[in-house]
Amino acid sequence: MKEVTIVCDGSSLGNGKGNPRAAAVAVLGYRGFWRGFGEYLGSATNQQAEIAAATIGLNNLTEPCKVRVLSDSRYVVETMTGKFRKKTNHEWWAKLDAAAAKHQIKWEWVKGHAGHEVQEVVDTLARKTAELGKIDEKMFEELVAEIGVKEL
Repeated sequence: MKEVTIVCDGSSLGNGKGNPRAAAVAVLGYRGFWRGFGEYLGSATNQQAEIAAATIGLNNLTEPCKVRVLSDSRYVVETMTGKFRKKTNHEWWAKLDAAAAKHQIKWEWVKGHAGHEVQEVVDTLARKTAELGKIDEKMFEELVAEIGVKEL
């Protein structure tokens, strides 16, 4: 099985108030090379965006893999490792469970905004995508290129 690293993050501007704008992003690394994927989610909450980010990453794998998923969301990591129960967002969790089913996954929490190079890129992409209300392919290419060839 290929060994892949996914670093994911979600962002919801105005989370829970008025008209939130949410986005989810995952950057996939294989043998030191990185590729970014994202989706503008519209009025999703921050928790939903975090779940969607992990789902996006896993859905972009084309075959069963050994996956190390890094997220700054304790909500996602603790839920997927069985420490938290799925009390809400059941549709979102069902999508993540389906995406995770064929892979061997190690879920890891990484502190956000703490200088983790790849997580900082993913955070920026999620926030800017939420602001723009769409995916900007050029921005994805440029920011993911800044990661360079890096193994985590």
